[in-house]
Amino acid sequence: MTTKHRHQARTRKIKVQIRYFAELKQQAGVDQESQQCEQPLTAVELYAQLRERHGFRFGAQMLRVAINGAFAEWGTTLNDGDEVAFLPPFSGG
Repeated sequence: MTTKHRHQARTRKIKVQIRYFAELKQQAGVDQESQQCEQPLTAVELYAQLRERHGFRFGAQMLRVAINGAFAEWGTTLNDGDEVAFLPPFSGG
């Protein structure tokens, strides 16, 4: 098996639903979107791709991530059908 074929055997396409809140929603211009991704992909890797595309000013260390409605670690590997929400710092009172 060639290196290319071994790489293809370990990756597959998944689709995730992404939700944005507050400033991220304003910068993306949408409150949610779907994205086809290659797996394995972690939440932090997905955010890095989206940050480059949308020009988000927040680094991952300033955000919380939720996967399927529960707060998660940035290193969590995403699965097909996951809903990923990126939550920026909120202000107000």
